[in-house]
Formats: sequence, structure tokens, C-alpha cells
Amino acid sequence: MTKADFLEQWRDHLTQHRRRSPHTVRAYGAAAARLLDYREHTSWTQIARIDGPELRRYLASRRAEGLGNASVARELSAIKAFIAFAAAQSGQNDARLPGLRGPRLKKGLPRPVTPDDARNLAELVADTSKEGWIGARDRAVLLLLYGAGLRIAEALSLKGSDIPLGSTLTVTGKGNKQRVVPILPIVREAVEEYARHCPWPITGDGPLFLGAKGGPLNPGMVQKAMAQARKALGLPATATPHALRHSFATHLLGAGADLRSLQELLGHASLGSTQIYTKVDAATLLDTYRNAHPREKD
Repeated sequence: MTKADFLEQWRDHLTQHRRRSPHTVRAYGAAAARLLDYREHTSWTQIARIDGPELRRYLASRRAEGLGNASVARELSAIKAFIAFAAAQSGQNDARLPGLRGPRLKKGLPRPVTPDDARNLAELVADTSKEGWIGARDRAVLLLLYGAGLRIAEALSLKGSDIPLGSTLTVTGKGNKQRVVPILPIVREAVEEYARHCPWPITGDGPLFLGAKGGPLNPGMVQKAMAQARKALGLPATATPHALRHSFATHLLGAGADLRSLQELLGHASLGSTQIYTKVDAATLLDTYRNAHPREKD
């Protein structure tokens, strides 16, 4: 079999049998393609026999390309799924998967997650959902939290009439205070993908995000999905949906946003609430100093 044959069957399995979203199919297909580029295989049996040491060497090569811990953990999840599929294709349903765990991150991380972690949380939530449309839904919600700084209650209060999203979105926050937030293309596309695959009708005056049985989405379901994803990525318990909003603010501030603008984007009633984001983790500050100070480079 050729690489193209393997990938065609793998993507067909993800689409037809696992009902994964197009985004997940692309991501898992790309992970399998990279593995096949690393070492040539001519049968499903050969792929199914990939063991821990070989997989460890492959992941080491990915790290050499600059992949971070969160991305490595997500790559490992995708590759394990591909190897399990190979085992089933070769009639080795009882085969043991490589007993390799994802990397663990250091304890004591600051509450905001890194941009890489935020992206990987959203992607892994989509990749590991039992239903493709539910994965697309949860990914869209998480990207609204990180990409637009919404509270989870604000995201779930959106109506069907809010789509299709434009370049901005009017959000009603605490105290019925309204604010306008910009919507990034990746966020807009994620919401559109969810809406296309949702099996339930999304009405103009009804909730945009629906639960598995067609009712309003319970925030606990998004929290549960993110808890499973952060565990798989080795992230601390502080990596909650609200931490994505915190990360939105912290990263904007670090990129040069002024406090008044940030206050408007977050919908804070007072500037004092926004000022908490000026607190920088001491370890991060020290790393910045060491990387930037001329004397440290001598």
C-alpha cells in the first residue's frame, strides 16, 4: 500500500465511521501523514507494530522541529488513534498500543495558558469528542472565550440570529452591559463549521449552541470536555474555560494593549478589575529578562 492509500482509508474512517468534523479529519490526517513521512510502511500490520521506542524517536524528531509540550501531547493522541486503526485493519484488535504518555508540564504555571496551549486545548476537544458536531461546537465555544474574551455564560447566551458572525459581535455581559468585541476569522470559521454540522435546527430566537438532545447547551458539558483535554495535555487544573478569557486579556496586554481598551473589550465596570492582568508571573518575567538583557547574551 502507498501513503495515499493509508491516508484515504484513515480519513474515510474518521469521516464516515467516527463522524469527526472536517477540522479533526484534517488534523488527524496530517499527523498520520507526518508519521508515514518519518518512516515508510507498506502494510497496516507494520503500522500496528510501531512500539514505544520507535514512537518516542518520532516524537523526539518533532520536538527538534520546535514542537512544544502541548503540541507533542496532541500529536501523540492522534498517532495512537491511527495505530489503533491500523491494528483493527490488520485484524489485531487485541494489540496493545505503545505505552507512551504525553509530556508533563512544570507545576506552578501562571493561571493564563500560553497561546500554544489555548490552541491545542480547543483542537483536542474537537478531536476527541464522540460526535463530530459536538467537537466542532465545543471548539467554537472555547475559541470565543480565548479569541474574543467572552465569559462562558456570554458565549452560551448567543442566539441563532447572531450568525453568520461579522467582524464584530455585540455581547451582553454582567448587569446587561453591552460591548462590541472583534471576531477573528478563525473564530468566525469555527462557529460556522459548528452551525453547518449541528443536527438540530438553530432558530433565530433560540440558543446558538445546542446540547446533544437539541436543548440549550449546559456550560458543564464544555467544562467537562476541557477538563479531559487539559488532562491529556498535562495542563494544571487552573486551565479552565474562564482561564481562556484570562489568557485573552493577558496576551493582549503583553502585546501592548492599553488598560482602557482592555477594560472595554472585557466589559469590566471598573478599571480596577482590569488591572489584575498587569501582574506578570515572576518566572516568566525572569525568562524575558534573561532572553532580552544584553549582558545575559554575552
